Amino acid sequence: MTTTELPADQLATIEDREQVFIGGRWVDSSGDEWIDVVDSWSERTAARVRAATSDDMARAVDAARASFDDGTWASTPITERADVIDEIATRLEARTEELTTLGIVEVGVTLPVSAMTQQMTIGLFRAVAAEARKVALVEERTRADGGVSRILKEPTGVVGVIIPWNGPIGTIAFKVIPALAAGCSVVLKTSPEACLSPSVFADVIGELVAEGRIPEGVVSVLAADREVSEQLVTNPEVDHITFTGSTAVGRRIMSLAGDRVAKVSLELGGKSAAIILDDADLQTVMANVPMGGCMQSGQACIALTRVLVSRARHDEVVAAYKAALGMIPMGNPWEQTNFLGPLTSQRQRDRVESYIETAKAEGGEVVHGGGRGFDHGYFVEPTIIDNVRNDMRIAQEEVFGPVISIITYEDEDDAVAIANDSIYGLSGAVFTADVEHGFEVAKRIRTGTVNVNTSVIDFTLPFGGYKQSGVGREGGPEGLDEFFETKTVHLPAPAPAQ
Repeated sequence: MTTTELPADQLATIEDREQVFIGGRWVDSSGDEWIDVVDSWSERTAARVRAATSDDMARAVDAARASFDDGTWASTPITERADVIDEIATRLEARTEELTTLGIVEVGVTLPVSAMTQQMTIGLFRAVAAEARKVALVEERTRADGGVSRILKEPTGVVGVIIPWNGPIGTIAFKVIPALAAGCSVVLKTSPEACLSPSVFADVIGELVAEGRIPEGVVSVLAADREVSEQLVTNPEVDHITFTGSTAVGRRIMSLAGDRVAKVSLELGGKSAAIILDDADLQTVMANVPMGGCMQSGQACIALTRVLVSRARHDEVVAAYKAALGMIPMGNPWEQTNFLGPLTSQRQRDRVESYIETAKAEGGEVVHGGGRGFDHGYFVEPTIIDNVRNDMRIAQEEVFGPVISIITYEDEDDAVAIANDSIYGLSGAVFTADVEHGFEVAKRIRTGTVNVNTSVIDFTLPFGGYKQSGVGREGGPEGLDEFFETKTVHLPAPAPAQ
């Protein structure tokens, strides 16, 4: 299937961003470098964004430090901060059409997927506000000596937030919004590949700063390269670094932050396994696993990219999987009928294709897909690689594309061992006729989230990884707690009775 059709006027509506957003205002950068944001369908530059310099980053951190030390935002009642977050959500919701367009351009997701993602993200903003209203910032506990101690929750301080390209607004909901709810000041560093959507968020923050609802200095939004990002991590005025992205970069951030023992929260890569037990209903499996492996064209850390099946059921599962992938509509992301679009960039497509070739060289067999399917756009077809051993690169490393590895196991214990034989531990799934038995198997898998006979995605609940998939949790009260420090204040015991 090939096409030469290009998007109509969608790209013409996207404006360049000539300034950087520091402390709640759009201001001139100290440099003159630009970032080209390329539309992954047409392969054309959609817009340019001003790249932040080291000096810009230092100014943003200084503004955040000054605003936090001033204390105005941190001392604002948490219920009022929650009201502001609700207002941010309302204003972003009014710009849903714009954000949907930018999601298509930046990530490559299709129109219906991008629209759904924006609505889900608005819900996440409001969920954080709702959680914030439940927080008790002071709790009293009685000591053994009869005295009272007060346990305080206080904001972690200046937070450096570094987000990826595969879900910029969603990651803002996981990181920036709970940080603001806790009373922190934030410097947000966006990915060069997806810095347009965060600019819309910055517009909304700028409106609220101008209206006096958020103090100046509390929020900065900058697009920058790795060198400038590392300056954010190493700046001694930054108290807390939170990052979503690859495990390799996460290791680097943890190393840099460790030099000064800064707090670090990390949501990193995954290589999630779907264990299909012999009694599993094939229809249930096929209703969940193929989409779970190909969501956002595989550009999702929670993608089920390892499918574990017994030798007895191997052939029927592979045949059903091939049929299911063949029915998923892929193509022009601007068309409402398509579910899968291109990858985000040529670099990402090249990376995915290199993994497919490596898998073939190591003995894997491509039994479905493996090509591009289109004469333009950064596409990789949904691909199934059979005869994969768990020690192969395709089974051990995060591909971040629609590439599924089929791995056979001998028995249930072997399946669990294979699932756990990974540096990652982010997500996973178990399919079986007995849900309670599936729960027992899920308990044995060293991973942060496990679905049993379903494919629930609910980021209002705690989400995060074991092992090298991360440190800390996002979503729910656990995600909000990441941005609080705990202080204990001991008050004197009552004087003994005379």
